[in-house]
Amino acid sequence: MSTPERYHHVLIGTGQATGTLIAGLPDDESIAIVEGGAIGGTCVNAGCTPTKTLVASARVAQFARRGAEYGVDVGDVSVDFAAAMARMNAVRHGSRDGLTGYLTTKPNVTLIRGWARFTGPKTVRVGERELVGERVYLNVGARAVEPPIPGLADVPWLDNVRILDLEALPEHLVVIGASYVALELGQVFRRFGARVTVIEAASHALPREDADVASEVRAILEREGMRFEVGSGVAKVARDGEGVVVELQNGTRIAGSHLLVATGRRPNTDRLDLHLAGVETNERGYVTVDAHTRTSAEGVYALGDVNGRGAFTHTSVHDAQVLLDHLRGSGPEDANGAAGEARTIGERDTVYALFTDPPLGRVGLNEAQARERGHRVLRAVKPMKTISRAKEMGETQGFVKVLVDADTDRFLGASVLGVTGDEVIGLFALAMSAGMTTAQFRRVVLPHPTVGELMPWVLDGLKPLD
Repeated sequence: MSTPERYHHVLIGTGQATGTLIAGLPDDESIAIVEGGAIGGTCVNAGCTPTKTLVASARVAQFARRGAEYGVDVGDVSVDFAAAMARMNAVRHGSRDGLTGYLTTKPNVTLIRGWARFTGPKTVRVGERELVGERVYLNVGARAVEPPIPGLADVPWLDNVRILDLEALPEHLVVIGASYVALELGQVFRRFGARVTVIEAASHALPREDADVASEVRAILEREGMRFEVGSGVAKVARDGEGVVVELQNGTRIAGSHLLVATGRRPNTDRLDLHLAGVETNERGYVTVDAHTRTSAEGVYALGDVNGRGAFTHTSVHDAQVLLDHLRGSGPEDANGAAGEARTIGERDTVYALFTDPPLGRVGLNEAQARERGHRVLRAVKPMKTISRAKEMGETQGFVKVLVDADTDRFLGASVLGVTGDEVIGLFALAMSAGMTTAQFRRVVLPHPTVGELMPWVLDGLKPLD
């Protein structure tokens, strides 16, 4: 039995919350960071950084093909798949190396490579080392679900990690699932030159979005040649020579060269022996936390995807900010140095983006959620083709939709599907966070010509939601 190593703070996992937390903890307190996988977690290694790098390459290829629309003759367009993947690897490895350098050069930080398991309250074992922390933080993230599809274990299927290691472009990529990972990567590989078929058991792609939003996203992708099979689940999969065949419950058979499974995520809590630390999880394995990221065990906190309170880098970073506020006893300072109220997880609005091209920016409630919560809803919709900057850019696909509470005149939610939608959604997120009414929002003057400048004008079309 090794002698226990004692630290003020023990962090398990190096996802995006870790860097934020480390930067905010006192420099004179000892910190142990434990990581059994790649430094940086999902975002740096298999999520935001590599996938958005590929999205950028695919966007350049698509624009080159459209050159004639802009009076630019570029000739035949081809994609060097190996070069695009090499660029992706250079970017993600650079990000990972930068974070590794930061963690290994802070004098009060000890980076320990290996998988951690609890052996008791605030005590974890990593190989032969036993670590005891005054506070312990779980930031272990999540991984792709392996759905119980007959035959799946017998075929070489891809998830969001393995697909980034491909050395050759698939001839025909079959995708099970039609949410964010599926559609982003599906469009990337279609633009690189692969045939792509997306399978979704629900009645429409993006089943968590309003039907009109999902329908428009699908239409955009279909115009680029992607094929969709919706409304029937997968009955089984099997090898088909060097490829795979997917049989749907309605009898349809789809043969492809590669299979990507993107049907959800599960938390990485199964290897931690959380029960030995008194840390409770819900029925899906996510760690239960309060508004300050505290778990059921004294001195143990859970941040990021593993707590089930957000599945994005920005929510993970916000978790760390919330926790730091809790530890300090106050929130961000104002311009005069006066400390504000500590932040909580519950106060944030849901905001995210689907990084297809054009992207979808989302904040707040969708129509179904607004109805379920009993709001009297006003809705306004404005097509992107009516926005001058979108027309000037030749990017007129999509629309803007805004939902407003008729009783309070405050925003309930917004969807911006179109060019710069991932950026423009920030206007509505800011308005909602500030509690602005639509009357106040209309008073804002924004620069011309931009897509964002038309957002106050969208409100002219507010009508009761049927």
